[in-house]
Amino acid sequence: MDGINTNKKRIYLCLAHPGGKEQDYIRKAFEDDWIAPLGPNVDGFEEDLKQFLGGEKEVLAVTSGTAAVHLGLVGCGVGPGDEVIAQSFTFCASVNPILYLGAKPILVDSEKDTWNIDPDLLEEAILDRISKTGRTPKAIVPVSLYGMPYKVGRILEIADKYGIPVVEDTAEALGSRFGGKAIGTFGSFGVLSFNGNKMITTSGGGALICPDPETKKRMLHYATQAREPFPYYQHENIGYNYRLSNVCAGIGRGQMLVADEHIRHHRKVAGMYADLLKDIPGIQVHGNPSPQIDSNFWLSTIVLDPDLHVRGQELYQGYGTSCEPNPNVMALIRRLDLAGIETRPLWKPMHLQPLYQGAPYFGQAEPVSENLFRTGICLPSGPRVSEEEICYICEMIHASIEI
Repeated sequence: MDGINTNKKRIYLCLAHPGGKEQDYIRKAFEDDWIAPLGPNVDGFEEDLKQFLGGEKEVLAVTSGTAAVHLGLVGCGVGPGDEVIAQSFTFCASVNPILYLGAKPILVDSEKDTWNIDPDLLEEAILDRISKTGRTPKAIVPVSLYGMPYKVGRILEIADKYGIPVVEDTAEALGSRFGGKAIGTFGSFGVLSFNGNKMITTSGGGALICPDPETKKRMLHYATQAREPFPYYQHENIGYNYRLSNVCAGIGRGQMLVADEHIRHHRKVAGMYADLLKDIPGIQVHGNPSPQIDSNFWLSTIVLDPDLHVRGQELYQGYGTSCEPNPNVMALIRRLDLAGIETRPLWKPMHLQPLYQGAPYFGQAEPVSENLFRTGICLPSGPRVSEEEICYICEMIHASIEI
């Protein structure tokens, strides 16, 4: 294809990057026979995270961000038949735990500047459910998408007004801040993910941010099969096997030593994309919409004008689903792929997913999340992506656009 150098090594979205000390913590776990869940690395990792988040909240290390969302909903008392309001524009792990508990998701569209849950539509959804069911939704799950903080002040004001607890899905947002305070520490519970592509990794894992030691103790009970304190096995509640292993927590301890470095890198990458792509009419790089909001830019994202012409878009035939990205988005993804660059579309909203067909949905007249899915792309952003590679990616984007 014209203008494309296919000899470059492949550039991935966000690969794990070791800090150098991970193996020391892992080796110590093996030397001390702390291979099973619990142990010094788990305790140390939780304390590291607690201090990183400001020292006010408690942290419970678990097997995944999904597990943390699930436990947060359990902590809010969500059960069969309850309704939970969730952001539609997100990954399915934000919403699936609602179904785990036999509850019903109420999906809400995003607002334009943060791409996160729209406060006005949130209140509309609450009032609608109260009028139709006579009950207040049991919880609200806002997401800090791609690391961009949701509008904490407005969302918490509405949640407090109706007495609804908030489970912050900040799985992608370690290091992001709202008004100078760590995102994930505002609600009743917060969620972090340490999947292999996140800001730091434990090879797989997550954390539940809890308001106080007593709540952490209660959630640990659920995360360890809800075993009661008897000399024999007694269970009075449904529990889960969600405890992070001491070995994986050792990886996390090593990663915490480079967390600030990773965050600085992601923010620098976002700034480079904004600078190098600013002269292309029809491409918008998503940035912080206000001084209060400080994203970690876990993934840098761009939106393409629907009228922009990417070379080769006429070759895109589609997949036959009801809602797909625009042909120019898929053409650019294809061209970058051939140039050795991994990209992907933005999340497909939950209300467009077959699994959630029929779930109540509150959207804009011109749906924000649907438009973002059709026109947006995630670009390589991880700590292994060099400045030279960012320049190369932007060169390939320039070469793919017909001005």
